[in-house]
Amino acid sequence: MIRTIRRLALWASVVVLALKPGDASAAKQLLVVTTTQDLGAIATEIAGDRARVETLSKGYQDPHFVDAKPSLLVKLRKADLFVEVGRDLEVGWIPGLLQSARNPRIQSGGPGFVDASTGIAILEQGAKVGREEGDVHPLGNPHHWLDPKNGLVIAANIRDGLARVAPADKAYFDTRYADFERRLRERMAGWKKDAESMGLTGLKVVTYHRSWPYFADAFGLQVVNYVEPRPGVPPAPRHIQELTEQMKSEKIPLLIVEPYFDPKLPARVAQNSGAALVILPPSVGATPEAKDYFSLFDAQLAAIRKALAGRRTP
Repeated sequence: MIRTIRRLALWASVVVLALKPGDASAAKQLLVVTTTQDLGAIATEIAGDRARVETLSKGYQDPHFVDAKPSLLVKLRKADLFVEVGRDLEVGWIPGLLQSARNPRIQSGGPGFVDASTGIAILEQGAKVGREEGDVHPLGNPHHWLDPKNGLVIAANIRDGLARVAPADKAYFDTRYADFERRLRERMAGWKKDAESMGLTGLKVVTYHRSWPYFADAFGLQVVNYVEPRPGVPPAPRHIQELTEQMKSEKIPLLIVEPYFDPKLPARVAQNSGAALVILPPSVGATPEAKDYFSLFDAQLAAIRKALAGRRTP
């Protein structure tokens, strides 16, 4: 009898330990799955310790083309909240994964589905679609996270999604969002001053891919042409020749390339035109310096400053 009482006391103590506040919180922790590290970084800011955030792609990958591995499916099946960039950025790999996951919470229209582009002023809508036009997005340019003011909209969308799946923690998510908004607005003011000090307002640039209209809009750059005029279609030699001549005649000082594209061709264009070539991280995790959403813009502006300072005209 005494042994039985001791066993019951032992089990009671185990239960009490298991239900300590920290452990109870961990047991109820949500799983948030995002398509990109940019969304993951913002989700981490808003979710805090109420969720574990996992991403389906890395910042050094082209988010248009991600292998639909079984490991991604496992994450989606367990997810409480799913966040996508939207505007068909992930159209080549996400729809099939979502369907196969058979997780009703995160299907479009479900409480755990978040389209991060909701409420953002989307650029380049109504693009002509056709095989000859390349990989265009008829729903508009999807690289909207590259304007930091859109980060506030993305964060609000994630906050609202978290509140839907965990309504008891709504006040917590609201507080986390308010803190994120305050810090991001402070940094936006600093980034704007940095851009102005570099003379970026009105500065003509050429980019490899159509990834940068939001970034250009945020910091005053003027994108005048592309190495890849039709997305996903290799440029013709004639285009490269005409582009090089345009850059020389207009004295365009900067050519921006994403790290997942082969730099050989844009490097040759930059050398022949006298422009500075800058490999610019388009996402969190694309380079070691871009560790989170804040340091992404720090890294981008620092890379541009360095490239312009080291530019040599022919």
